[in-house]
Amino acid sequence: MSHSDRLLDNGIRVAAPNEADKQDWRAVQVALVRYIRARGARTDVAEDIAQETIARLIVVHRDKRIASVFALGFRIADNLLVDHYRADSRLADEPEVDVVSEAPSLDRALDSQRAVEVFQRCLNRMPRLRREVLIRRRLQQESCRVIGEELSISTKAVEKHITRGLIDLRRAMERAGIDPAVWNA
Repeated sequence: MSHSDRLLDNGIRVAAPNEADKQDWRAVQVALVRYIRARGARTDVAEDIAQETIARLIVVHRDKRIASVFALGFRIADNLLVDHYRADSRLADEPEVDVVSEAPSLDRALDSQRAVEVFQRCLNRMPRLRREVLIRRRLQQESCRVIGEELSISTKAVEKHITRGLIDLRRAMERAGIDPAVWNA
């Protein structure tokens, strides 16, 4: 037991306060926060760096005599601030983690598949001539005139088959509860 230590009534030895314990660390912390904020750091960053600086200063102060706690504190704070900015810049240089897929969502794919099934069933139920006119015009992009000539019907008849076929398809999609955006896309 050192000369400055003392014993409590219960026999527990209590170390005498040393120089590090006598230092006014609150005043040092306030000065450090102000210094770090003046160097452009956000308040939360300044407080974190000041706290880390105080912790390092206490360790050094217990082992060695420091000529100026403030000068060493400012030096440590500067180094910690540089380290903080380096870490931030490394994080800022990293690519975004959000990966966006060009594929449609699963819901969209299932809705589209269902729309195709309804579309196919509706086409299969149409009269043969209406189905052929609709497929040749809408899928094969043939003109009404060419379709009419090859099927030996008038252009007006071709247009009526197309109109009626599209009405049949729209009704089938509506009955199935399929959003027009899915099958128009």
